Amino acid sequence: MAKAFALAAVLGATALAGCTQNINPTDVDRAAIGAAAGATIAAVGNRKESDIYKAAAIGAAGGALCNDVRLCQ
Repeated sequence: MAKAFALAAVLGATALAGCTQNINPTDVDRAAIGAAAGATIAAVGNRKESDIYKAAAIGAAGGALCNDVRLCQ
């Protein structure tokens, strides 16, 4: 998976996870949103199935950890 694509997946997941500020999401909520965003970005980019799983994992990590680095508070 290209580095630029991985970066786009993480940034997209972080941005979407930050949109849930009014409902006080948990790490699990943000991880689910991040995984969905990462998988969607990979699917739209016509990536292989294994790349879609990798993007979902990267998105989940980015979504779960975005509040720890103060990106989605």
